[in-house]
Amino acid sequence: MSHNNLSSNGGTEAPGSQEQDWPGTTSDMTPQPDHGEAREGKSRLTGRRALVTGGDSGIGRAIVLRFAQEGADVAFTYLPQEEDDAVETLELARRTGTRVFAVSADLRDHDSVSTVVSAAATELGGLDLVVANAGYQMSLTSGLLDLTSEQLERTYATNVFGAIWLVQESLRYLTAGACILLTTSIQAYQPSPHLVDYASTKAALNNLTVNLAGDLGSQGIRVNAVAPGPIWTPLIPATFPAEHVARFGKDTPLGRPGQPVEVADAFVFLASEEASFISGSVLGVTGGKAVF
Repeated sequence: MSHNNLSSNGGTEAPGSQEQDWPGTTSDMTPQPDHGEAREGKSRLTGRRALVTGGDSGIGRAIVLRFAQEGADVAFTYLPQEEDDAVETLELARRTGTRVFAVSADLRDHDSVSTVVSAAATELGGLDLVVANAGYQMSLTSGLLDLTSEQLERTYATNVFGAIWLVQESLRYLTAGACILLTTSIQAYQPSPHLVDYASTKAALNNLTVNLAGDLGSQGIRVNAVAPGPIWTPLIPATFPAEHVARFGKDTPLGRPGQPVEVADAFVFLASEEASFISGSVLGVTGGKAVF
């Protein structure tokens, strides 16, 4: 598989004008994103057992792959509509030689989250790392007046309720030394009117990160978040108009969108012993956009 990526250590091909139906597929993206397929691990997560939600494509795929490359056994979730991408993620991650499996699940209700966490803990023999990465966004044409109750409820159920339920259920299995990681966004700091619902959920997750770090620190459990900026994932052509995609990421100080692997490397760091005294932090991977 060839990857014409946008990162500084790869190519510089920028996405042109393109659109996809939601939720989008990796194979239809031009250029193809870089999930770290060519990376080699340094055994930073050997023996760890990880659950990653929304691991089929984009940032989630890169997290699954990088965790596996670093020696972790990984379970990940995907939506039924994203099975093709999930199968490819599974194949890529299993090449590392670690144990990797996938679970189809819609995480918008508590029972589904409970089932996923139980299945992951059973299959992996426990849990050490939990990544609340699954997210939903849909761009609004002109702002708040376009926001339907259906979209608002879906965005909050996926992004906030699902994350809280994931942590609740995972605490049955996590012990001292475990790590919880959340995917937030630059949108929590620099919100766009056409993403009003999505941006507000990411601000909620920033608050949740700090709150949980304070609550769980006495148990030896660290909680951190990563706030990506504009990252080249299937959600971009699947949720934005073509003209927006054509200029995507060009407004960052680095002048380009980021690659999924560039975000996943931040998750690897926060999950590793290198970050053993870091908790309650939100690490921005934004191409220079401010996260404060």
